[in-house]
Amino acid sequence: MTAQQVARRWAWLGTLLVGGALYVLVLAVFTDTGNPNLFPTLILLGALVVPLTFVTFAAGRSGRWLIDGPTLGGSLLFGGVVGVVVAGLLEYDAMRRLGTLPMLGVGLIEEAAKLVVPAILVLFFGHRYRTSLGTGIVIGVAVGTGFAVLETMGYAFVALLQSDGNVGAAERTLFIRGLLSPAGHAAWTGLACWGLWRFVIVPSGKHFVGFLGMYALAVALHTTWDGIGGWVTYIIVGVISIGLLLYGLKRAQRMDQARVPVPAA
Repeated sequence: MTAQQVARRWAWLGTLLVGGALYVLVLAVFTDTGNPNLFPTLILLGALVVPLTFVTFAAGRSGRWLIDGPTLGGSLLFGGVVGVVVAGLLEYDAMRRLGTLPMLGVGLIEEAAKLVVPAILVLFFGHRYRTSLGTGIVIGVAVGTGFAVLETMGYAFVALLQSDGNVGAAERTLFIRGLLSPAGHAAWTGLACWGLWRFVIVPSGKHFVGFLGMYALAVALHTTWDGIGGWVTYIIVGVISIGLLLYGLKRAQRMDQARVPVPAA
C-alpha cells in the first residue's frame, strides 16, 4: 500500500479530529461570550463533522480510483440542496392534497429526491463519472450526507425556537442526528446509487430490476427508521444499512483491483 493510499484510508481520522476541535472551540467561545452570531457556525459544524467524516471514510475505502474534491463537495452541496428542495416541495404538495403523508410516502419521496443529482451525473456526464461502481457509491454517500446535514440544521433551528432559545436543546438535536446520519441518509443513498451505477455501467433488465430492488431497500430502511423509531430500531437499521454499504464498497474495491472491464458508453 502506497503512502497516498494510506493517507486516503486514514483521512477520516484527521477530518474527525479537526472538525471536532473546531466545534469545541466555537462552543467554548459561544458559551463564554453568549454571542448569538456564533450560533449558525455552531449549527453548521455540529451537523457537518460526523457526516463529513463518514464521507471521507467511504472515499478512502473506494478502491484504486480517486474522486476529486470538487466532485465530492459538489455532490454534498448540490445533491443535498436539490434533494431537500425537491423532497420538501413534493411532501408539501402531497400533504396538501391528502391531508397527511404516511411514513412510506416520506421514504419514497426523499429517497427519490436524493437520486436527482446522482442521476444527472451518471447519465449526462458518464464519460467522467461512469468509471466504477465505487465512484457511484461514494457519490451517493456524499449526496445523502448533504441532505442529512441540511435536515439536521433545520431540526436544530426548530428545536431552538420551540425551546424558547434553549441552546442545550439544539445541541442535543445536533449530537443525536449528527451521530446517526451516517447510518441513515448517507448509507441509504449510497445503497440506491450502488444499484443505479450497476445498471448504467452494464445496462440490462437484470440490473434495472436490481436498481429498483436497491431503491426499495433504501425506502424500506428509511420507513422503518421513521415509522418505528427508538434506539433499538436505530441500532438494528443502522447496522444493516452501514453493513450493506461497507459490503458494497468492498465488493467494488475487489472489482477495481481485478480491473474488471467497463463497457463503453
